[in-house]
Amino acid sequence: MRTAGIISEYNPFHRGHAWQIGELRRRLGAETAVVCAMSGSFVQRGDFAVMRTHARAEAAVRGGADLVLELPLPWAIASAEGFAAGGVGVLAETGAVDTLVFGSECGDTETLKAVAAALESESFAAYLRQGLQEGVSFAAAREAAARKLLGEKAAVLAQPNDILGVEYCKAIARQAAALMPLALPRRGVGHDGGAAEGFASASRIRELLINGGSADEFLTPESAAICACECAAGRAPVTMANAERAILARLRAMREEDLAPFDGGGEGLYHRFYDAVQRETTIDGILAAAKSKRYAYARLRRLLLAAYLGVTPEDIPQRVPYLRVLACNARGRELLRCMKTTAAAPILTKSAQVRRLDAGAQRLFALTARAEEQYVLAYPDLAAARPGSAWTTDPVIL
Repeated sequence: MRTAGIISEYNPFHRGHAWQIGELRRRLGAETAVVCAMSGSFVQRGDFAVMRTHARAEAAVRGGADLVLELPLPWAIASAEGFAAGGVGVLAETGAVDTLVFGSECGDTETLKAVAAALESESFAAYLRQGLQEGVSFAAAREAAARKLLGEKAAVLAQPNDILGVEYCKAIARQAAALMPLALPRRGVGHDGGAAEGFASASRIRELLINGGSADEFLTPESAAICACECAAGRAPVTMANAERAILARLRAMREEDLAPFDGGGEGLYHRFYDAVQRETTIDGILAAAKSKRYAYARLRRLLLAAYLGVTPEDIPQRVPYLRVLACNARGRELLRCMKTTAAAPILTKSAQVRRLDAGAQRLFALTARAEEQYVLAYPDLAAARPGSAWTTDPVIL
């Protein structure tokens, strides 16, 4: 049985995601099993997920996935490079996934692999340093450096999903992972686009949900039903704005040097960010004041979120220390039985099982559990924000 892996956020799971799962089975075979490495309560753009982890995982399994594993917090809120490294690590540790499938604007696997190889070269590193010394943003310097080596192929570095595809290919090579990359063309609208032909971007769907509208036409029926249930229970939609006062309180209590560990680039961005915290009264105000052509909003949001949650680069282990099961169906349970012999990391079907693991694994789970306490406090209805959910919520078994 072929087994495909998808690195995902499903924030939330929508028709485009279901199309991707259906398409990979059309290409690889109808019996292909699908394993997802999915972000938990916080996502890579530096934000709270719009719905809780297990609800999104259930929607994925009801939408065609067989097994959903957690992409642990430090990788989930990292840069594209860190996010890709964590996702590839989760899938590789299963010992069962043979193909990494991902959406891409260009849909050309070989081009993405070629760009990934170029980005690992010494020549690229030299060109990149030169660009950064000229004061341009990292993204612009990276694309310019790649163009010097690859010409027009470097254009993929201007598209968000192509960028992730390149990072996936880099991570596979760096980890010597037994995964074959397969890029599928994105269906419908772009990453941050609106809606067209019955498909909508996840950002457009979140906008509808947060503003009290209906996104049912863009969700699978199962995902729409789960979303309605979460909203009725007071657990969705979750937004960073719901936790704004708590975030501001945390940031204002920090000294300038306390922010340094969260500045992953080591370029002194934390000085600018600290000054913004001292002047502004809103999250949006802080981000706008710290923004410059060198620093993208996504990077600033990740710094803000990491500081709030206390996640530093030192919290990212060398390798994924466990595989936490979020949801599965019958075929997923079959995969889990196989993974008892193939997996290189322990499998957690109950949170308490982490207590049997080493200190590093326990620290990572404790960090996740603390972050979960902050997440539930951003529920629309505080009465639904019971503590301890990371320890008491079991996988969804279908």
